[in-house]
Amino acid sequence: MSGYITNCLHCLGQDLELILDLGFHEPCDSLPSKEELDGPIARYPLKLVFCRTCHLVQINYIVPKEILFHKQYPYRSGITQSLVENLHKTADTVLESYDFDKESLVVDIGSNDGSLLSGFKKSGMAVLGVEASDIARIANESGIETIQDFFSEALAKEIRSSFGAAKIITATNVFAHISDTTSIMRGIDYLLDKNGIFVSESHYLLDLLDYNQFDSIYHEHLKYYSVSSIEYLLNLYDYEIVKVERIKNYGGSIRVYSSRKGDRKIDNSVSDIKKLEKEFGISQVKTFVNFKDRVEKIAKEILKTVTEINHQNKTIVGIGAPGRSSTLLSYCGININMLPVIYEQETSLKLNKYTPTSHIPIKSERELLFNQPDYVLLLSWHYSESIIQNLRDKGLTSKIIVPLPEVRIID
Repeated sequence: MSGYITNCLHCLGQDLELILDLGFHEPCDSLPSKEELDGPIARYPLKLVFCRTCHLVQINYIVPKEILFHKQYPYRSGITQSLVENLHKTADTVLESYDFDKESLVVDIGSNDGSLLSGFKKSGMAVLGVEASDIARIANESGIETIQDFFSEALAKEIRSSFGAAKIITATNVFAHISDTTSIMRGIDYLLDKNGIFVSESHYLLDLLDYNQFDSIYHEHLKYYSVSSIEYLLNLYDYEIVKVERIKNYGGSIRVYSSRKGDRKIDNSVSDIKKLEKEFGISQVKTFVNFKDRVEKIAKEILKTVTEINHQNKTIVGIGAPGRSSTLLSYCGININMLPVIYEQETSLKLNKYTPTSHIPIKSERELLFNQPDYVLLLSWHYSESIIQNLRDKGLTSKIIVPLPEVRIID
């Protein structure tokens, strides 16, 4: 499935309300090379819509998964220390919450470089990753057995035949990427042991709205979940939510524990967070209208801040090139003339590439520490506390601009 969609990806209803039009963008992890900049590069529409029927929030254009999650897909969870720590906490929390025997099988869907599974492995569990990109090679080299493929019902049958049933299946920021969840859910149901636990993590819609995170809207993220909309999906396959946790990952996420209906006692956290969502107005159109108004105002403020620094003949660069930075730069209208370079960690797979749409070069942060510009625009703002401390420890003296949830400058 690809192209424009006029129906809800969950309930198939067509009563969709436009929330925010972000324009046309290249896929956020396409990262063209210098040579590719001379040729045509496809851009796709990016519009956020709200289903009035089941309250799912989604974008209305699907880019083929082979384009989004290509073999050279550059994202690695393992290069961000705070994220690795959070992923290991996922393993610790799951094992503390539910009693499974040592060496029980844990399967991670969309396992990237194996950072999440390494936490389970340290606790004595058997682990297996499923990752479509070449990053699967990095996981295998680090001792996390990984199958390089897209997860599906057919693959689930092969895994169960070779490895047995999984006691725990995890999927962190996977559901948001998938247009058709049928094969995924059927595969999970086939592979999961009769009293197993399925644990998913998703960027939380309430945090997206509350902290004005328009930059987390990009083509890889087809869907933006509340607990209520995840519950709707799981119920379609006779699963139910048994526990929910709010976590800090990616600027605010939810960890949802689910099992087959009636298998386990439902924790009070489920009703508590559904009550919170109702009070917040997560299913009301006016909540999204207010979000749109704030986003338009903040985008203008970000552009104004960068423009004024340029007019003052001060030097300004970017730091961090997460996928979400592509949306922020493009929607705010920030280009190479305003922000000449973006710096990344030396271990990043994005070095010597260019940002999608805005086409700003990505270089090693060693240059940043040598040049000491007047200002640094922190594009990985959702990890601002740890990143700022790390940069100061390395000797950065620049003023740091944190663009969201509202613009602030740190001396």
